[in-house]
Amino acid sequence: MSPEQRLEIAVDIATHAGRLIVEAREEGDFGHRYKTNGQELVTDIDVEVDTYIGERLEASFPREQRLSEELAPDREVLEQPRDLWVVDPIDGTVNFAHGLHHVAVSIGWVSGGHLKVGVVHAPFLDETFTALAGRGAWRNGEPIRVSRARDLSRCLVGTGFPYRHDSRPPLMRRLMAVLTHCQDVRRAGSAALDLCAVACGRLDAYYESVSPWDLAAGLLIAREAGARTGHLYPGPGGIPEDLYGENLLVATPGIHDELGDLLRRADASDLGKV
Repeated sequence: MSPEQRLEIAVDIATHAGRLIVEAREEGDFGHRYKTNGQELVTDIDVEVDTYIGERLEASFPREQRLSEELAPDREVLEQPRDLWVVDPIDGTVNFAHGLHHVAVSIGWVSGGHLKVGVVHAPFLDETFTALAGRGAWRNGEPIRVSRARDLSRCLVGTGFPYRHDSRPPLMRRLMAVLTHCQDVRRAGSAALDLCAVACGRLDAYYESVSPWDLAAGLLIAREAGARTGHLYPGPGGIPEDLYGENLLVATPGIHDELGDLLRRADASDLGKV
């Protein structure tokens, strides 16, 4: 099956999944709980939508593996991903539970360790971002490109924070550095949509540490829109770079290196020079 056909199927799945999310919000009758770490929220709708997406993918691609945030994800498939679907049924679960609109369905397809197809559908915003490796990126069918920013002081930067509160203090150094040297920071609560915001020039950069399902589709969309994608530090090996989410940095090319240097200096606590 061609990448174009895969994209068409993925868009259809994501769109129908988005309808389930909207209907659940309108009905307002869903339970929620916290995962075993005691910090990360999950709702009944996360599981319901994940099940729906899994059944649709299995019907269309019966011999291909799937990695999802819900239903006991098997991270071992990351080590040798041949044909792998990477899914986040609701990216922005806390936003969803609180009635906010920054919520997305994220579906990415990886072949040979490289991202090939990406779909991020935001049902409450009526936006669908798509990308094909080597072919470009689109918002609701129209081509998109990153900003042309070159002056870090005028850049809007997106980021996020881990659920565990004890993991947040070291990230305050990064935040202070960015707030000091950039125009401002946005923390919207959906990595997939933050990456799409870079892709269409709403944000000039995005940095965070996230899971593969958070980044897979959005990373390809940002890259195909002209963003430079990479990491602040080398990965551990064994996991394809396209699925490695620690210390992710995605930015318009004109500021990528400068912002990366700024964040690394902040990590080193060299705040007198950042």
